[in-house]
Amino acid sequence: MKAQVLKSFGGPNTFELTEVAKPVPQAGQVLVRVHATSINPLDYQVRRGDYVDYVPLPAITGHDVSGVVEAVGPGVTSFVPGDEVWYTTQIFEGDGSYAEYHVASESIIGKKPASLSHLEAASLTLVGGTVWEALIGRVSLRVGESILIHGGAGGVGHVAIQVAKAIGARVFTTVREANFEFARGLGADVVIDYEQEDYVDAVLRETDGQGVDVIFDTIGGDTLTRSPDALAQLGRVVSIVDIAKPQNLIQAWGKNASYHFVFTRQNRGKLDELKALVERGQLRPHIGAVYSLADISSAHALLETPNNGLRGKVAIAVEPSLAP
Repeated sequence: MKAQVLKSFGGPNTFELTEVAKPVPQAGQVLVRVHATSINPLDYQVRRGDYVDYVPLPAITGHDVSGVVEAVGPGVTSFVPGDEVWYTTQIFEGDGSYAEYHVASESIIGKKPASLSHLEAASLTLVGGTVWEALIGRVSLRVGESILIHGGAGGVGHVAIQVAKAIGARVFTTVREANFEFARGLGADVVIDYEQEDYVDAVLRETDGQGVDVIFDTIGGDTLTRSPDALAQLGRVVSIVDIAKPQNLIQAWGKNASYHFVFTRQNRGKLDELKALVERGQLRPHIGAVYSLADISSAHALLETPNNGLRGKVAIAVEPSLAP
């Protein structure tokens, strides 16, 4: 099979399209013909060497899969050849998704929503699981609460808006002015142009000085450091970004705030919850660009470029018929 193999850490051009052995499913495993995958910030962080101690080279990387079951190993009962499936690969364990075939444990695989294309499904598995774990598993966002989602036009943010709205929250988000209508179309109630207005001032104005119940940080840096200033009493902060510097939590202490940090874990349960939202018409990923597996270096370069103007996710067509 063909796979994009990372043979050294570095820039986007470090991938090599290579012929490698097709995996064989062992007991409890499923072999999937990969139709599509996608690019996440985690992918280019791995590629450039941010997790060098966890990724032995050469490596097949990538974390999203949407495809069709090719074969199953002994003991598998949930799937049969021909099933359409989606999942996130086990992070830092075994080969990733930048290949024509992938083998995974039955326990982390879910049945793909029929209403999503493979490109759409592959754009939702990792970011959707991250959002679900953050908003449901960690901060327990509830009906009627308010939430500020930083980076609402991004891969994670645009999914978080939809999930928060499905829960019944009042959704605030920060985006550029060019993305106002996009964010509102996803369900955002209050849209803040972070380039023109201080988000803390905007939140306090819109909440009569009370602040929001939850802040979801997808950006890091200033958005995390200043979160307590926009937070209500007993508020919760959840972040998916590495902490680049020590945080001063005196303001958070004064508000009885709680902080949560998410590096998502893989399981079928989250996929099934996301599938239910998709089937109810409350969630759909937005694809901002599509590349072929052969052109994955260009996809990495685009996503890694600051202010790239992208909305949603960058999807990768592994099946040639899906390629642009």
